[in-house]
Amino acid sequence: MSTASVRPHRKRRLSAKLRTSIVLGYLLLVALAIVYIYPFLISIASSLKTNDDATANPLNLLPETWSFAAYDRLFTEVPLPTWTMNSFIVTLFVTFGRVFFDSLAGYALSRLNFPGRSFVFAAFLAVLSVPAVVLLIPRFLVLQQLGLYDTYGGMIIPLLADAAGIFIMKQFFDSIPAGVEEAARIDGAGIFRTFWSIVLPMARPALVTLLILSFQGSWNEFAHFVVSRQSTELNTLTTGVASLVSGQLGEGNQYPLRLAAAVLMTIPVAVLFFVFQKRIMNSTEGAEKG
Repeated sequence: MSTASVRPHRKRRLSAKLRTSIVLGYLLLVALAIVYIYPFLISIASSLKTNDDATANPLNLLPETWSFAAYDRLFTEVPLPTWTMNSFIVTLFVTFGRVFFDSLAGYALSRLNFPGRSFVFAAFLAVLSVPAVVLLIPRFLVLQQLGLYDTYGGMIIPLLADAAGIFIMKQFFDSIPAGVEEAARIDGAGIFRTFWSIVLPMARPALVTLLILSFQGSWNEFAHFVVSRQSTELNTLTTGVASLVSGQLGEGNQYPLRLAAAVLMTIPVAVLFFVFQKRIMNSTEGAEKG
């Protein structure tokens, strides 16, 4: 057999192996996607079931009897509009506060030379390693001493900055060449003007990422709202849904009611993610262009 006839055979064999590996890879990704999405599909399906059906067949994706009673009860028997309003108030203040303060702190750690800068940055990294639950009791005591307990201020102010956001912005500012700020300095611009007019617009990919992470984190926050308030009028969606325990609004486990509330909670975060999805995917490319 000649060499010329062996080479096409090897190529066909390699191509078959490559196609097989690609197919197996896609099958693995599909399986992982199903495992990840299946609980959410159960939530949607169970929210459309009756209470008895959800109890007897919790894993079925098709309700035996389609029912929108859970959604109707959310808007008639449950103060869902109040919870939603509180969640939006807290989330909007926290999101824009984090974007602003984390950007300022990240820029200071990246560009300003001040005594103890390395120590401050190391302290931020140390905070990232501390479990959030460890800080709940000290946070409660501080809010109580400052008179902020059970107020919007107590729910918002402790969340206005976080170490993870500062770390993200600091790393992004480090990737921007310092030379882009020279022209602004020559024109007499101060530090804040340079930051606001020159550097911050170049950090748009990181800002979008931080905005989405901040919105998602504050929208889904639970532990902090448990220790920062006690009035039912200040319930957010997370604490409100958690209060829908069995027996509070009737007999049974109330699975459809609680899962219907959980499904509605995901809508704002999902919409925000899909709107800014391309900007998140291109964050690395934006950093390189910056």
